[in-house]
This record gives sequence, C-alpha cells and structure tokens, in this order.
Amino acid sequence: MKDLQLELTRTVPISYFNKGMAGKIFKDVRETGSKVVMKNNVPECVLLSPEEYLKLIEERNKRREAAVKRLMDDLRVAEAEDAQYGGLTEEELAKELGVTL
Repeated sequence: MKDLQLELTRTVPISYFNKGMAGKIFKDVRETGSKVVMKNNVPECVLLSPEEYLKLIEERNKRREAAVKRLMDDLRVAEAEDAQYGGLTEEELAKELGVTL
C-alpha cells in the first residue's frame, strides 16, 4: 500500500499547470527527483530534476561502455580462436591484436 501511495504522490494532473501551479510542481520535482504528468488519467510525460537526468545519462553511458567492452572481449576471443586455427603463434596474435605479452 505504501508503494501505491508513493506513486500517487509522484503524479500530477496536467490541469495543475493551467491553474498556475507550475512553480510548486517544479519545486516538488527538485525535492523528489521526478513527477509523472497525467492527462486524462494517462501518463503524458515525466518531469525529472537536472540531477536525476544527469544520473540517468551517466548510468546509460556506463552500461554502453560495459557493452562495448564485452563485445570487444568477445571479438578478441573469436580472433584468438580463428588465429589458433590459422596457424598464428601467440606472438603473432598479440601483434595482430595490438597487445604486448
């Protein structure tokens, strides 16, 4: 029940903006981190504080970097396996991959 109450406090009807309550809403966003703007009882958009937005961007960038690293590691393993069957020595493979042993 607490989760539902918490989520309800994070929603705001779009009509509040028309009633001149934008300042209060923005203050609430700065304090809580986000608000969901509702239009006709359907989520229309999400307001985020600048700090929350930057945190999300940073998380996305970290995940993207980790995914690229995993792909590069997989590629190196695949190249190593290909090289092993292609008759390359370990030194030749290291040179191909641009690493030092």
